Amino acid sequence: MPIREAAAGDWPRIWPFWHRIVAAGETYTWDPDTSEEAARVLWMNPAKRVYVVEDETGALAGIAYLTPNYGGPAARIANAGFMVDPEHAGRGVGRALAEHVLTAAKDLGYRGMVFNSVVETNPAVKLWLSLGFTILGTVPDAFEHPRDGLVGLHIMHKAL
Repeated sequence: MPIREAAAGDWPRIWPFWHRIVAAGETYTWDPDTSEEAARVLWMNPAKRVYVVEDETGALAGIAYLTPNYGGPAARIANAGFMVDPEHAGRGVGRALAEHVLTAAKDLGYRGMVFNSVVETNPAVKLWLSLGFTILGTVPDAFEHPRDGLVGLHIMHKAL
């Protein structure tokens, strides 16, 4: 599964699955009505390192970003975001992206990674735990899930 840094020209292939995932309102705290321009600015931000994974046909299967979670003296704690095109779910795309981003973060000198708001019903929680993340705490009833009602948001951490 080739993983590379994203280029501006990748956005038109990212937007359809980005929009589909966020509009579903199940796994991200972003507004389900986020516009394409706002989403592009959010993800294709020059302050972030953005990676894409392509499948065997060259289609984009997933995207991830890596960025500092904090500034100043805490800038060596990373944050990342991941999305896998639902058409490619269950094929190891998320794990491959996660392993790539964790290695990149360590190589860039980050000491740890924090996820600030992982929806507790998100199937990716199992992936993060398998990769050595721990749940530092859970904000109860913080997320209005369209099917499950109010669910918590995990704060997760992994030392690098």
